[in-house]
Amino acid sequence: MRVAYVFFNGEFLGSKEYYLNLMKKDKGDIYCADGGANLLEKLEIIPMEIWGDFDSVPENILEKYEKLGVIIKRFPKDKDFTDGELILKYISEKKYDKIIVIGGLGGRKDHELTNLNLMFKFKNLSFVTETEDIFAIENYREFVGEKGKTISFVPFSEKIENLTLKGFKYPLTNYTLHQGESICMSNVAQNDICIVSFDKGKLVGIVIK
Repeated sequence: MRVAYVFFNGEFLGSKEYYLNLMKKDKGDIYCADGGANLLEKLEIIPMEIWGDFDSVPENILEKYEKLGVIIKRFPKDKDFTDGELILKYISEKKYDKIIVIGGLGGRKDHELTNLNLMFKFKNLSFVTETEDIFAIENYREFVGEKGKTISFVPFSEKIENLTLKGFKYPLTNYTLHQGESICMSNVAQNDICIVSFDKGKLVGIVIK
């Protein structure tokens, strides 16, 4: 399985050890959007490429990575896309099986919400912290080996049509979930395999570790 890690200019929301162990367990290619370079510096990790307008990174850090052979791609500050979206578009064309964003949460709420919406533009994208995994669900998903964990589902569209939850403490069958409803918060996986399916809508899943 091909994995890409992308560091954004947010917060770790966890220990350095957690992220180091994560990338050691599931090895993959490492990329960085702008201020995410500051997080990599703390982890003492060398990425493959760093993209951005670099208004959040000290020049000495960029010079250090450049000397180490890291590809640095500079963009003007006035542009139509965030640094994160630019590099995700590039990475998505490489057909990774999983794209994991670290540092995509925390900080300014407008940045955080904009980042989360990227899950509906790029496939196989998830946001990871030490305490939770956040991802978009495209009509169907199986949860394997998550028994006992709390899993919430949040609508990001006006409604989720014919939502069915199987194997959970609070099952649903062909339910229409409307935006703003909290009925799918804090569900619990009760089986070794749990299934979520629906016909139409934008749904986010959050696994509490």
